[in-house]
Formats: sequence, C-alpha cells, structure tokens
Amino acid sequence: MSLSFALLALLQVVTPPTPTDAQTSPPTANGSRPAPATASASIATAARAAKKPVIDGRDDDEVWREAQPITGFRQFSPVANGDVRFRTEGKVAYDDQNFYVFVRMFDPHPDSILQLLGRRDVRVATDQIKIIIDSYHDRRTGYEFAVNPAGVLRDYAVYSDINEDPSWDGVWEARTTVDSLGWTAEFRIPLSQLRYADSKTHSFGFGIWRDIDRYKERDSWPEYRQTDARFMSQLGTVEKIDGIPSPHRLELAPYVVAKNVSEDPFSGNARNQKFSAGANIKYGLTSNLTLDATVNPDFGQVESDPSVLNLSAFETFFAEQRPFFLEGTGIYSFQLNCNIVNCNNEGLFYSRRIGRSPQLGYLYGDASSPTSTTILGATKLTGRLSSGTSIGVLDAVTQRADGPLGQTLEPTTNYAVVRGQQDLRGGESGIGIILTGVNRKNDDWTSAALNRNAYVAATDFRHRFAERRFEITGSIDASRVSGSPASILATQTDAVHYFQQPDGSLHLDPTLTSLSGDAEQITFGKVGGGVTRFQTSYNRMSPGFEANDLGFLQRADLQNWSNWFSLNFTSPAMFFNSAFLNFNEWNYWNNAGLLLDRAVNTNWHFILRNNFEIDLGGTASQLPGTFSDRASRGGPAVRHSPFVNGFLNLVGDNRKQVIPGIQFNAGRSDYGRGGFYEITPNVDLRVSSQFHMNLGLDYNHNRDDSQWYGNFTDSVDATHYTFAHLNQKTLSATLRIDYTATPNLTFQLYASPFVT
Repeated sequence: MSLSFALLALLQVVTPPTPTDAQTSPPTANGSRPAPATASASIATAARAAKKPVIDGRDDDEVWREAQPITGFRQFSPVANGDVRFRTEGKVAYDDQNFYVFVRMFDPHPDSILQLLGRRDVRVATDQIKIIIDSYHDRRTGYEFAVNPAGVLRDYAVYSDINEDPSWDGVWEARTTVDSLGWTAEFRIPLSQLRYADSKTHSFGFGIWRDIDRYKERDSWPEYRQTDARFMSQLGTVEKIDGIPSPHRLELAPYVVAKNVSEDPFSGNARNQKFSAGANIKYGLTSNLTLDATVNPDFGQVESDPSVLNLSAFETFFAEQRPFFLEGTGIYSFQLNCNIVNCNNEGLFYSRRIGRSPQLGYLYGDASSPTSTTILGATKLTGRLSSGTSIGVLDAVTQRADGPLGQTLEPTTNYAVVRGQQDLRGGESGIGIILTGVNRKNDDWTSAALNRNAYVAATDFRHRFAERRFEITGSIDASRVSGSPASILATQTDAVHYFQQPDGSLHLDPTLTSLSGDAEQITFGKVGGGVTRFQTSYNRMSPGFEANDLGFLQRADLQNWSNWFSLNFTSPAMFFNSAFLNFNEWNYWNNAGLLLDRAVNTNWHFILRNNFEIDLGGTASQLPGTFSDRASRGGPAVRHSPFVNGFLNLVGDNRKQVIPGIQFNAGRSDYGRGGFYEITPNVDLRVSSQFHMNLGLDYNHNRDDSQWYGNFTDSVDATHYTFAHLNQKTLSATLRIDYTATPNLTFQLYASPFVT
C-alpha cells in the first residue's frame, strides 16, 4: 500500500494603486468638441496622452475624450458573424511608458452582471473583457490581458499564432466599474512588458474580446472566425504609435521557503526544519531581447506533483511548475512522436531534468539524502528580431549531490539549449533549429551509470497554403550520447531501447562508448475552412535515438502512422451550441516491422443549449496480430489480446454556484480475464463571490493477467520471464479551497490524499 498526502498554502500579494469608487462615466463629447471619428472594421488609431490617465475604470481623463472609438463588434460564439446583443466601445492611447486601453461594455441590466472574485489567472464564471496585443506585429506572437467586472486579472503569452502560454505573468494593472450603463475596464500595460522592434513609428496588432457569460456570448473586434485556424493573424491593427523609446526593464522576485521534512526515524530526529532562498531576475537588454536569471529555484514555491503508483516500464511525466522555467516555454518547444491523435508530452527539452531528483539516490542514498539537485544558477535569453527570427538560449548548472558516506548521487552538470525559428511568407511558413547539450563531471561513483555527454540537433519546418486551409509540417532529429562502456551498456538495455531482446533484430554491444540515432516526422492536414478537418502523420525513431538527458522520450525503435478526421460544428444546431466529432485510426511498428498496435477510435464532444457539456468516445486497440515488445522488460515480444474501452464525461453549467461533474471510463482485455473501470465524480462549489471549493474523487479498479513480475536466471543460465495477475484498487482525492479577499490577495489550500 502506498499512502501520500500533500498540503500547500498559497499566498499571493500584489500591491496596486488604491482604486477609487465606481461612478457613471461622463459624456465623451460636449458642444465645443466634436465626437472623434470611429475606427474602421479592422484599423484603429492610438491617441498620444499628454497627461497620464488615472487608472480608475472611468473615462473622464482628457485622453479618452480625444481617442478614436473602436466599434463594429461582431459575435463569433455561439453565432458566427452574428449581431451582438449589447454594444461595446473601446479606445486606445499611449505615452512614453505605457499602453492604455479603455473599454465600455453596455448592458441594460447591470444588476445581472456577475462580480465573482477569484485567484489571478483563474477563469471564473463571469463576464470578461480581454485585449490582445501583437506588439511585434508579426502575426505570430503576442500577449493577452483580461479582467472581469470584479477586477480579477488574467494574462497569457501567445506563440506560433495559436498557442497560449498561461504561465506568463506580466506586471500591469486594470480597474473596473459597474454603473447604470453596464461596466467598464481601464488597462495600463507598461511598454516594458511588451516586445517590439526599434523604430520611430509602430503599428501593433490588436483585438478586443468580450464575454457575456450569462448568455454564453462572445463578441470581438475585429471579427474572429472560428473556422480559421489562425488566432494572432486575425487581429486588427492599431496605428500611429510614434516615438516610443526602448525601455530597459529590471524585475526582481526573491523568495524564502521553509520546510518541515521527515527524516530517518533511526537517526533520532524524526523531523527537521530546512530553509532555502533564491531569486528570479529579469532584465530587458533591448525592446525585443530579455535576459532572465535564477538562483536556486525550488519546487517548494509551487503546487506539489500528484501522487502516482507507476507499474509500467515507462517514466511518469510531471508538468513543470517553477516560474523561471515556465515562462517562455513556447520558444523551446520541440515535440517528438506527437500528432493530433496521440501526443505523450515527449520532446527534446524537458526542463524538469534540471534540478531533478539525484539519479543514483536509489543506489547510494538513504532517507536523509537530498530529494532534488541544487541549481547553482540558470540564465536564458529570449526575444524576436525585426527580421522575424525568434531566439531562445538557456544555460544552467547544477551542484553535485552526495550521499551519507560522500558518494556522488548526481554529479555537477551543465545543461544548455539553443532554439531558433525563422518566419517566412508573413508567418505562414517557417523553419527552425534546436541544439541541446548535457555535460556531466563524472567520477568513480557515477561514470558506470551516467553518460558523460549527450547532444541533440534537430530542424523543423511548417508551411500553410491554399488560403491557409492546409498545412504540412516536419522535423529531422539526430542524437549522440557518450560515456564509459558501462554507461552506454546501461543506455542500450534500459526500457527506452531494450537492445538485449532475444528475438529482436538489435545487436547489444557492451564495448561501445557512444550511441547515435535519428528521428523523423511529417504531417499533412486541413486546418481551416468549412466544417471538416483532417491530419495524416508518419514518424519514425531509430533504435539508438536517445533524448532523455535533457528531453523526455518513452521509447525509441518506433514507427507510427496515424490518421484523424473531424467534423467541427461551431454554430448552434439541433440540441447543441457546438459539437466536435472526430474519427481516428493508428498503427505502430518497431523498425524491424513488428506490428505493435493497430486501433480505431472516435470521440464526440458537445456543448448543449443549457451549457452542459457531454464528452463520450470509444477505442478498439491491440487488434489481432499485434505484439508488445516492452511487456517482458527486455525479453521476447508477447502477443497482444484485443482491448476495448469507452468513456463518458458529464459537466454541469459553469454559470451556476454548484457545478457537478462525473466521468466514467471502462475497458475490457484478455478476452474478459482483464479490464478496468474508473469513476471520477467532482463538484465545483462557489459559496460566495470570494469563496470557491473544488473536490474531486477518483476510484479505479484494474485487473491485468499480463502484469510483468520479474526476469529470473536459473542454474543453467536460462532466463525466465514471469508475469502475474494484478488486482489493483486505487482511491484518490483532490481538494482545493480558495478564499479571495481582494483581486490581489488569495489564500489557497491544496490537499491530495492517495491510497492504492
């Protein structure tokens, strides 16, 4: 039995300027001043502010009387290009330090506007106004800033046109008011938070999105088309931003962590207090290049990892949660074995390798040994040049970790990543490269187990055509690891490679001091236009491909061909507001041609007229003629029996105070002798505008007649590969309680008990 419990109390404090009371905004024009002209369908003009506006949610500052109104909003959900229910009007201004936006959301029933508090960056069931800024005006990257009527802030960075990075946290402010006309929002975005080219005159990509939550209506300026696969490319333009300087930005975020740690009870000290400190530093070298540094970042800053019991041959993936490594992750992303059908978080850069648990702790360590490796320091340089080149450079050094008798549990190690991407054809095409390197200072304790060096080089490309409705992407990767014959032998025989398989075509060579490999992938699909979408994908990894020193790779020696077809209904019809139905099939082989899996699958997702969500689907996999070359952990391949499973997920209306949900998942294998079922009920409870609770339970019962037990060698040196009957029951729970005193002060309780 495994039992664990995690408890985290989180206090987030931001000190903003003191807000003023909400008032009805005064008229924007009088008899002596004509009303400003209205912005066009997709082009607006920014007004230069001679005097800084007071950020109080009111438009009584001089600049708002002069700024050009932005109107012409269109509904994009649930009705595509529909008339808006309520009018919206925006205005844009700037000075040498800030970018300002004022938005008036008219609403004839202001008493119906929900004003719910919540943690920063958490979407609550309220109205919302969001502004989107593409300061490079490259139609590929940018930032989103959102606020709800209660003043709760959310922000994102955007990369690759459509990918959002919620980990980005900018320094900015917004104030809101609710009055007799509806509600308002006033934003101040420091130019130091944006990245833009060094030029006398600028045009920013710009958009405004409004959510009217009680009607589930979404409006935008300019018109946003859900049938178009682009996001940043659909923005409008704010012109005549003249004479803004290139600010030098400096931000410092120090932290102190106290831990009450369980020690070895035989040492006579059952508990021990430990303290650590560190800091994150950010400095803007230019308007488009930023240098970040960190000293001793610690997982104690963030929510703990979920509890798991892993009985498979493959490593468990845990999401990154340290702020330094989270921000800007998009530029370093380089996925492996990933398509729309199946994507398992595999990639060439997995930042959790930096500061990882000491790899030889299981061999030399005890209960008093460190559970993570100290990061002496890390720096990264990110930015985008005026030529359309995005760059990311990261370097980190971790300290040697030792055991109770001075053994090395993890040697001093240097990690490095270089990533570059070049946009072509206005961002519709592009090419990229990535280089990663790991260098360890091995000694007598580690040289037999850990590789001395590990390098990966790769290139990728993308190309959209036929009015951006079709896309082709691809990548080519090469890897090389080197070390002692013992460490390379350990690499060849681990679960990623299994060169020792007796019935395989691979040759195990105990004399090698290096191992090389390659990987390739190509995809083609329809990404926009109409109701239909599709993708076909092929990828291959050679047996010697190795990326786990700084990446995440579950297995090499793999080929995969996958096909996906989807019907996307984004406008109301029949019983739903939106529906997405996909139909898939996939095939896996190793490089010798052994069929590892063949499967068919369908998934249906509906948002009903009453805002309930229904998700359901089913899969038939391991169809006749397939084998597992990993089940016997280095032994011969084992024939699969067919496996079928299905799921049903029901979620209530998220506009209510109580939001129930439940998911059922069940499967059958081994002709009825094996299978599983899982029930996951959960409830969201909002007692008041300040108090929010989420409780989720999960019960899983798994029966498996093919659970690997062990490989044993007998007296005549014959190896026996044994399996057992597994009967596993797991019960876990997750509890989150948030109390939001103000939009900038939140207390959170997190608990995750787990028993299996």
